[in-house]
Amino acid sequence: LALAFGEDLLRTLEGTVFHDSIRSALAKIRAGLGPELGDYLARLGQAFRVLPGPHKNYARFRDTIRALNEAVLARHAVRMRYRSGGTGRSSTRDLDPYRVWYRSGGLYVVGFDHLSGEIRTFAVDRIGELEPTARRFRVREGFDFDAYIGGSFGVVAEPALAVRIRCEGSWANYVEERTWHPSQKLERLPDGGLELRMEVGGSSELRSWILSFGAAAEVIEPASLRAEVERDLAAALARYAS
Repeated sequence: LALAFGEDLLRTLEGTVFHDSIRSALAKIRAGLGPELGDYLARLGQAFRVLPGPHKNYARFRDTIRALNEAVLARHAVRMRYRSGGTGRSSTRDLDPYRVWYRSGGLYVVGFDHLSGEIRTFAVDRIGELEPTARRFRVREGFDFDAYIGGSFGVVAEPALAVRIRCEGSWANYVEERTWHPSQKLERLPDGGLELRMEVGGSSELRSWILSFGAAAEVIEPASLRAEVERDLAAALARYAS
């Protein structure tokens, strides 16, 4: 059942080494089962399903993903042509890849970027060309992946800030039923609403998430985030008014 769930969860990575591997494992298990257990496994697959949410198509990045995996394991640097998501500009970068990371329907690689001189996160689907090099690297002393992503709301690593968001009653139960970040603290309000407190970075991703609630969510602090959300809402209102 765990492998069947895994196959569903990795369906978003169909055409890559990850999905190929779990399908191969399931095929070997099925081949070793008798008719009775094989039928039971088939019924389990029909009774329990995991459906992926919005995701990217990684089939055409099969070779890139395989090369990144091998570079991470062997600790070999890579040279890549990367397109920025913000500006759309491409640049050539030398990267020491520390880890391949999957989150929210997307694959990312975290490592030391020699162009910026910083540890950065790159989206795999924005890598246009990738060439492994013979240069070996060592992971920078003190780097901790869990600590690196611990303060992020999404994939962007930024210094964590104290965030307070008030949700009105119609969305309070939805927000309360979910874990949005390990640092979150929830407080029910007398009017039936909910206050959510977190210590998180990644303001652009956080802002998009807040805007998804429309008028049901209000940023209390920090003032900078409140101003950004207010600006985006005003721009949206102006667009509809025109």
